[in-house]
Amino acid sequence: MPEAETILDPAIAARLKRTPDGLVAAIVQEHGTGDVLMLAWMDDEALRRTLTTGRATYWSRSRGEYWVKGATSGHHQHVKGVSLDCDGDALLVTVVQTGAACHTGTHTCFTDDLLEAQ
Repeated sequence: MPEAETILDPAIAARLKRTPDGLVAAIVQEHGTGDVLMLAWMDDEALRRTLTTGRATYWSRSRGEYWVKGATSGHHQHVKGVSLDCDGDALLVTVVQTGAACHTGTHTCFTDDLLEAQ
């Protein structure tokens, strides 16, 4: 049996424009409602894991390690789709969210309105 792929597909990797520390912004959107849930960061390995497992995996800049959303909180994200923006510098990860998306316990991390609709 062949070994499982352990690197990101080179065709995908070639399209990514990363920050100097190798990261790409991942905007997370709830499948069904369209709610923007959170912003996280992925490197090539986090993206590969997300694409191959269907479980949202990110790079934690504060902890310096990979984390699967919900592994400790139980607030899982089951990936329905991943899209790359036209410039290659951001990903849109569409998920089915179980529980709160934000570490504060709220459904979305975007709760502080800075400009009210006119």
